Amino acid sequence: MEKDLAILLAQNFQLAPRKKELYLQALTHSSYTHEHNLGNNAHNERLEFLGDAVLELAVSEILYHRFPRLPEGKLTRFRAGLVCEESLFRLAEKMQLGSYLRLGRGEAASGGRKRPSLLADALEALLGAIYLDQGFTAVRRVVEELFRPLFEQLAHGSLITDYKTLLQEYTQGKMATTPEYIIVNESGPDHEKIFVAQVLLDGKVSGEGSGRSKKEAEQEAARAAYELLRNGK
Repeated sequence: MEKDLAILLAQNFQLAPRKKELYLQALTHSSYTHEHNLGNNAHNERLEFLGDAVLELAVSEILYHRFPRLPEGKLTRFRAGLVCEESLFRLAEKMQLGSYLRLGRGEAASGGRKRPSLLADALEALLGAIYLDQGFTAVRRVVEELFRPLFEQLAHGSLITDYKTLLQEYTQGKMATTPEYIIVNESGPDHEKIFVAQVLLDGKVSGEGSGRSKKEAEQEAARAAYELLRNGK
């Protein structure tokens, strides 16, 4: 696994890891730690939390310098499109990140290596590991290179925006309201939870969705609401 990990980091990030255990943890799903009794903090969720914040800062700084004439609102929308689950999933899939993940047998058998939320989370966790191992300058360089095709798409106005952003832009422009998301149910064991989210517009349920993470459930709820609104229902 360490040899494969070194290849992944060298080919995609041009990195030589100092603390290999951080990167191994970044690729370890909670289902694996549960199955192997490795403890509550041996999986990648804490690194994902850190990586999410580091990614947002790195993308914000890059956008600030790349688009010096754009107002704050436009930069915010650009950032949302770059750091959304769909964009992270596409990048992780291109890297074949799923083949490097340590998953429990059930998660692997149910298609976890191709699950968008799981791959997006793993990529954020890797960025968290890079930050702890080599600092913010290294993360910024990695993000600029990794996201280069998406930055170029932004410059040409063709980046796919996530459904939560699409719904927010639509409702603010057409209805003068902002979506509110709530998690209404969660079920299953800790390592295989299913979340159900609802999106509210003016206090009324306008869409519902489910997923293996809160983010995925909210995206599905936003998609359902956006498609209904766009179809005039």
